[in-house]
Amino acid sequence: MGENSKTTNEPIYDARSLGAPKILVLGLQHMFAMFGATVLVPLLTGLSVSTTLLFAGLGTLLFHLISKRKVPAFLGSSFAFLAGYAAIAPNGEADLLPYACFGVAMAGVMYLILAALFKAYGAARVMKFFPPVVTGPIIIAIGLNLSQSAIENCSSHWLIALVAILIVIVCNIWGKGMIRIIPILLGVIGSYLVAAVAGVIDFSPVAAAPWFGLPIDYHRTVFSVFTDGNTNTALLITAVITIVPISLATMMEHIGDISAISSTVGRNYIKDPGLHRTLTGDGLATAVAALFGAPANTTYGENTGVLTLTRVYDPMVIRIAAGLAILFSFCPKFAAIIEVMPSATIGGISLVLYGMISAVGIRNIAETHVDFTRSRNVIIAALILVLSIGINYSSAGALSWTIGSATISFSGLATGSLVGILLNAILPGKDYNFAEEEPNKTGVDLEIAQGKSLTEEQSERR
Repeated sequence: MGENSKTTNEPIYDARSLGAPKILVLGLQHMFAMFGATVLVPLLTGLSVSTTLLFAGLGTLLFHLISKRKVPAFLGSSFAFLAGYAAIAPNGEADLLPYACFGVAMAGVMYLILAALFKAYGAARVMKFFPPVVTGPIIIAIGLNLSQSAIENCSSHWLIALVAILIVIVCNIWGKGMIRIIPILLGVIGSYLVAAVAGVIDFSPVAAAPWFGLPIDYHRTVFSVFTDGNTNTALLITAVITIVPISLATMMEHIGDISAISSTVGRNYIKDPGLHRTLTGDGLATAVAALFGAPANTTYGENTGVLTLTRVYDPMVIRIAAGLAILFSFCPKFAAIIEVMPSATIGGISLVLYGMISAVGIRNIAETHVDFTRSRNVIIAALILVLSIGINYSSAGALSWTIGSATISFSGLATGSLVGILLNAILPGKDYNFAEEEPNKTGVDLEIAQGKSLTEEQSERR
């Protein structure tokens, strides 16, 4: 049993007790959970699907190595950098994409700078800028910002999407044994089969795809920019100026994701292995992936949703998923099978998982007893949510301004996060201290520095 066992009647499963075949199936489920969104980024940008899969797996393993193999996080493609790719390579031009990837690699370096601050000053001093009144709404906004893509995918064929949703719900609520632990995988398979029987899938790309292929093309890597003799220095600088600021949003998203995973699992990953390690792992994974022509990596909320549903928290399962992603990156035929998966199937699964992300944010706020009778907390949370969601769904989709020849864009999540952090730092009444030594089960506890605790007040009332 895990640390949460006292607070819920639902079991927490020990992966090692399930046996090798079931652990392999759990890893496959995590891979499918991340697959739809991960391959969507290269499809939208013109990057290679196979390279993306390879470095999602390698990046995840690198992250686990640096974070002492303790955090059950999967690193998949980040959507936050889509605007950056579009600004440098508007139509996915193969000769321009390496320049965009260079900007993304430099954005990965920003993670290392923030990680150094955490290492130098400690989580307690840095985390006072990221209390639950800030991280909670950010987590909620992450899920809600993704909701549009889930609905749009479902809209392509609602019947197929509903099949996926119903299978997930039925298996998770009424399923027994292994059935209850793999609802996402069963939802994908069941919905896929229904779509195949209904004749809505075109399998011709699968038939045409070879069984084996190398996932890396040197001409699509950043290294090719510096060896082809035609380096565009101005475009390199523009890519850095345009794309690096996006890292402000993704670093805040990282802190929110680690908080969400901590809340889900019931362990303080902000303290151990520490944000300096998780940020370093995420940043290095992003930089390495970008150098070889893959999208930026980010801790994946979809897999946090799988953790919530399955209650199997062993990081080993995530590493198995990473190994499978690496293995299948060498098989174009497998990539084709996934690429022809109905968008409605992806939408149905995503609808559940994205909702889980926002639900974790709500639970984070509730369990840390954020006091919303105080105006400062209401204002901070309100502005984070409205800016993050409102800007994302506006016609522009981001706040942009031009500096010289470069256009810098701040996504809604970046804007909302920055505003929330600044307001929390400026407004009076900061009565929270990061409880590093004795956190509650969320792993992101901020105890009240002055006044009585909730437990003490309840004891007095009794």
